[in-house]
Amino acid sequence: MGLRKTGKTIVLALAATLALGSSAGAPRAGLLTRTGDVIAIMAGDLFLGTAEGDYWGAGTLAIHAQQDPSVTCTGDFTSSKELGGKGQLRCTDGASATFRFDRLTILRGHGDGTFSRGPMSFTYGLTAEESLPYLKLPPGKRLAHNGTTLELVAN
Repeated sequence: MGLRKTGKTIVLALAATLALGSSAGAPRAGLLTRTGDVIAIMAGDLFLGTAEGDYWGAGTLAIHAQQDPSVTCTGDFTSSKELGGKGQLRCTDGASATFRFDRLTILRGHGDGTFSRGPMSFTYGLTAEESLPYLKLPPGKRLAHNGTTLELVAN
């Protein structure tokens, strides 16, 4: 009977440890990640979305075409203060991109890349106004806020 009681105690202790470990892990992970807005110009089109990076320099991003929100792109990246960052994207319409970026701070930066349909420039963690020096807008276009979202409009 003593052995049976000890075995039951071990199982309960293990179950409690797993339950506490998994519930404590989620908030801890959130403290070590940050999410920021992404503004990208890819082959002359505006894409908007977010990037989420962790303390160690790895992360994911998800953006969508402003003119056709059904076109979405997701990808991942790695970065370091010394080397900057690099990553890749895959889009629902079959397009893809590879990119590199420079950090302005750990939460803000800019970059460029090769999109399968043309050039790519982007910022993360910056406002539209702060992004202007880094984005390569198509000729005759400018960024404008329509009250709800950002748009690429004729000058």
